[in-house]
Amino acid sequence: MGLFEAIGIAGSGLSAERIRMDVTAENLANADTTRGAGGQPYQRQEVELRPAGEGSFSGALSGAIQQTEGSRLPAGVEVTGIVSDATPDQQVYDPGNPEADAQGYVKMPNISTVTEMTDLISESQSYQSDVTAMQTAKSMFTTTLGLLK
Repeated sequence: MGLFEAIGIAGSGLSAERIRMDVTAENLANADTTRGAGGQPYQRQEVELRPAGEGSFSGALSGAIQQTEGSRLPAGVEVTGIVSDATPDQQVYDPGNPEADAQGYVKMPNISTVTEMTDLISESQSYQSDVTAMQTAKSMFTTTLGLLK
């Protein structure tokens, strides 16, 4: 694996984690939005990822381990889409709220701030790991070039 492949893989991870952090921040910002598009509560969003290039993760992993002829080396990760979480909305009893139904319940978004903050910590640590991998690859190749002088 060359310098550009290592940096490219780490860079794809950086991009994916940035998008995940943006979506998590949007979820947190809309945790109390009871009326979104279509008059419904905001729906929690999730980012779908897959290995870059063709094939599955297991195929890329086994190809990297075995390094058989014709197997593709890992090429990083890419975002395939941002989808709505199918978890049902929460019902909160708040008869004084103007959004309450006849029984006094308000439909709240399906967002748990604890889950979102946990996701944000995980995404931040993954982002930092990608930065470290990129810096390590750069350092290794800089050292190699120094030895060749």
